[in-house]
Amino acid sequence: MRTLIYLFIGILFGITMFKSEAASWFRIYEMFKFEAFHMYGIIGSALGVGLLVVQVIKRYKIKSFFGDAITFPSKEKSISRYLIGGIIFGLGWALAGACPGPMFTLVGAGYAPILVVIAASLLGTYLYGFLKDKLPH
Repeated sequence: MRTLIYLFIGILFGITMFKSEAASWFRIYEMFKFEAFHMYGIIGSALGVGLLVVQVIKRYKIKSFFGDAITFPSKEKSISRYLIGGIIFGLGWALAGACPGPMFTLVGAGYAPILVVIAASLLGTYLYGFLKDKLPH
């Protein structure tokens, strides 16, 4: 049952991403050239809603649909790891024209070449997992 719920939410997310043009390479290109506010508005709205929802969950100790406690584990505070990771993520996003959410949306919309990007991102993730202990964090 959980899988069907997650599948439905993912499909709804993909439709929203596609209809809002957040998966559009041209919109992403405009954003990186600072020519349009469209993507910044979407990202800013998502950030604001996310912050608000997380604070509500923490304050009122809201549980998941299945009755499980929702927890937010603390993360290590380090400027370099987030700066380097953000730069790599941003460069990949700029080169591919899509971040992870829209990549799968584009597959669903029938853009087959994005499968190369997905394969490369999975390879990069695997490579990071393999080298994680050898990298400075």
